Amino acid sequence: MSDSIAAIDLGSNSFHLLIARPVNRDIQVIDQDKEMVRLASGLQADRTIDSETRERALECLSRFGQRIRHISPAAIRIVGTNTLRAARKSKKFIKQAQLLLGHEIEIISGIEEARLIYLGVAHSIARDNGRRMVVDIGGGSTEIIVGERFDPLHMESLYMGCVSMTQAYFADGKVSAKRLARARLAAMLELEPHIKLFRDLGWTDSIGASGTARAVESVARANGWANGDITAAALANILNSYVDAGSLKANKLAGLKLERAPVFLGGAIILAAIFEAFDIQSMMVSSGALREGLLYDLIGRSQEKSTRQRTVVDLHRRYGLDKMQSKRVEQTTLALWSQVATGDSLADRDCEKMLGWAARLHELGLSIAHSQHHRHAGYILRHADLSGFSWQEQQVLAAIVQAHRRSFPAELFDGLPGGWRKKAVQLALLLRLAVILHRSRSTAAVPVPDCRLTEKTLRLKFSGQWLQQHPLTLMDFEEEARRLGKRNIRFTFK
Repeated sequence: MSDSIAAIDLGSNSFHLLIARPVNRDIQVIDQDKEMVRLASGLQADRTIDSETRERALECLSRFGQRIRHISPAAIRIVGTNTLRAARKSKKFIKQAQLLLGHEIEIISGIEEARLIYLGVAHSIARDNGRRMVVDIGGGSTEIIVGERFDPLHMESLYMGCVSMTQAYFADGKVSAKRLARARLAAMLELEPHIKLFRDLGWTDSIGASGTARAVESVARANGWANGDITAAALANILNSYVDAGSLKANKLAGLKLERAPVFLGGAIILAAIFEAFDIQSMMVSSGALREGLLYDLIGRSQEKSTRQRTVVDLHRRYGLDKMQSKRVEQTTLALWSQVATGDSLADRDCEKMLGWAARLHELGLSIAHSQHHRHAGYILRHADLSGFSWQEQQVLAAIVQAHRRSFPAELFDGLPGGWRKKAVQLALLLRLAVILHRSRSTAAVPVPDCRLTEKTLRLKFSGQWLQQHPLTLMDFEEEARRLGKRNIRFTFK
């Protein structure tokens, strides 16, 4: 692990940078920055970001990029949350952002965001006695998690945030009791399907994380409505103050920072609805959140305690995959990879991990149907909530797995992140070979042939007469040569 590690959280309301040093199992923060970009307010109906917001965001990322330039790429994680999930059509913006940062941006799912938030909170609080509920109200989404120690038990990501709520009900800046009641009812409707499940789990402590919770605590303390924790009574006072003022601008609340004021009411309404839905009377505020969770997750990856690894194991167990067949295919696939990775773009740890996971999960779709099971597997991996995996990583894994048999659809790889397009094609070719070699599912050892791979050629050479002695495999390879030939890939074998 590098001397310094960095996390950047591209949130819907603000962008955060956190730089730290790993110290044993903890982190020591050495630098941090935050800018209120309000990305969500610039998201237009066609899922693009307006020019003013885009420029504001890119200027911020240019500054962040300079701050992390000296840090090893392996020691950096940059994630986009709700607004960038919704703005996937804004490929040009993301490409520009990545150039300024000098690093790839991971778009994470709401559930993955919840997991990382919980990890950051769990590491930041002193108390460790019993079950806890964690609430994080962002600009475009709200994450609610119940867990114990460092393990989340149940997570939800809801489509409401301080920016989106304020825009929906107070876009003109006017506030009335009727508008406020409608906004609170909308929040309750979003919460309703999840109330029973969370209540059944139960918890001892309630913890708020990130900007909204900290702002509410600051306002409650500055106005003498609470002392330390957030209370239901303090929230009621905050909401009443807006009704009395009649507008967002007219309510000059002590303790509320100027940059937070335009979206504060939306967040406070959501938090009040959560207090009501779960009968919370008091909530402490955590110093840790998503960015701290990113750093602890980064440390875990470097120490081979990868959440992604556990996710693959869980999928294997949940879908009842054949362990021995997966192991055989994985071993052969990685043996082929080790030959072609030397001095090539495939020679990095991420490629090895991705190929190993794809080999272990290539039969995932059999749980649905044998026919077209590669397509079923691709769908599951593309759309499931996979802890530890970014949206881009899921697309890469899904493409490799879906391409492991039958036709070789090049279009599967067209939408992958630029750095993965060529590599994913080559990794899929290696997986296809291993699957053919182990098609009989026999426990007998299969020789690993000499393998040579370029962008447009694939060559295998077996020792002795092994291939001639296995006519079914030879026939499979002949069919494979025809399939790959349709994609202008020349496959030879002997």
